[in-house]
Amino acid sequence: MGLNCLLLTSDVTLLEVIRAGFSTTGVELEMRADAASAIELSARRHLDSFVIDCDGVEHATDLLAQIRTSRANKLSVVVAVVNATTSVSMAIETGADFVLNKPVQEKQLRSILDIALPRMEREHRRYFRHKVDLPVELLCQTGEALAGKIMNVSEGGLALTRFGPSQVEGVVTVRFELPSSNPQVFRAKADAVWNDAFAMGLRFLRIEPECRPGFAAWLDSLDAQMQFRESTPSSKATLGERGQG
Repeated sequence: MGLNCLLLTSDVTLLEVIRAGFSTTGVELEMRADAASAIELSARRHLDSFVIDCDGVEHATDLLAQIRTSRANKLSVVVAVVNATTSVSMAIETGADFVLNKPVQEKQLRSILDIALPRMEREHRRYFRHKVDLPVELLCQTGEALAGKIMNVSEGGLALTRFGPSQVEGVVTVRFELPSSNPQVFRAKADAVWNDAFAMGLRFLRIEPECRPGFAAWLDSLDAQMQFRESTPSSKATLGERGQG
């Protein structure tokens, strides 16, 4: 599913240890050597995880604090690397999930990754958007019903093109038919988090309990289809599954 991790460090030794530890995980590492560029990157896109050299890069702890206040990355997995200046307790209080002391041993890193990878996968699935094309109906609190088409969907929400001039605000009821051999109507409460002239983004607040198994099965099927396409050489050049909803 294309997990990713942002590594902030200017320490060559740490870089090599992290690369070696991540080499068998399938996680794509993105590197930054200064806090400003790392903060800029994390502010404009979602990342599944971070490894932050708190004492090896000036203002690195600013990135740690920024992650936990951002909408896109506040639930991402964060590994802090400290070296006497930043204490373990300070790193955890600022938002780290895991803390490693320098010099980092590959065995210690791997033991953390064994725990962190399932969390990274859950976070990736929560945020990852599958491109789809399905009719959807929104029921507003005013009683107005609006029609649209889903552009992309994730475990946490969806983006849609809407028909009609109305701007949608607040909480709405979402309804659409889940593609299946046994069709089921999906129903959820969702919050409108962004709008533009022709489209909008929704964040799920509550999915009806009876709809959750079918929705999860549909996302599983979308994951399987994507993985099949990624494994087919002829499709890799044209693969474009990452929507911006």
